[in-house]
Amino acid sequence: MQEPILLSTAYFPPLEYFSLIAHNPVVMIEKWENFLKQTYRNRCVILGTNGPLTLTVPVLRGSFHKTALKELEIDNRRRWRDHHLRSIISACANAPFFEYYFDLIESVIRKPFRFLIDLNTESLSAVCGAVGIKAEISFTEIYQPQKAAINDYRYLITPKRPSLLKGYHETPYIQVFREKYGFVPRLSIIDALLNNGPGTGALVLRSLENKQLLSAN
Repeated sequence: MQEPILLSTAYFPPLEYFSLIAHNPVVMIEKWENFLKQTYRNRCVILGTNGPLTLTVPVLRGSFHKTALKELEIDNRRRWRDHHLRSIISACANAPFFEYYFDLIESVIRKPFRFLIDLNTESLSAVCGAVGIKAEISFTEIYQPQKAAINDYRYLITPKRPSLLKGYHETPYIQVFREKYGFVPRLSIIDALLNNGPGTGALVLRSLENKQLLSAN
């Protein structure tokens, strides 16, 4: 059996996240780690009329206590769903495949999930189905310290620094505001899907040339 890759959970993450899954169809999602702020675990980035826009899922978290990801609750007292959907409509309504895939994205965001990991799992499943990525996805049973796993990518895909994936490169595609900003890399898969439609699967595969990926060890 193929050695699984280990990924963090993520909310509509960028192409590089899906390129890993497309080339490594046995995937384990970490659910025992402590929540990390300012990561793709509860946020994604789209391109709006004023440039890159971060959409964050608000979470409930004790101020002085570490919270395991599997127990992290969404703060559903806030109207984040309406904000995210309005922002996606404003940014992507003119994308070529908006009318074909927006309903799929909306259905994920509108579901009344209590836990962040359930929302993220639904978004992952929906996108993989839409772009034709077939993967065996499961969850960790215990927390593995960083670099203990052979194919540990939990901390390599982050909005704070460029990609650390060996063989990964951004493959430019048409974006709604490309004439204004040029090609903007590392946007949410939402942007790629609404602009490329069925071609997103091929785009994901092309973005990662080297199947012998960088080991985190």
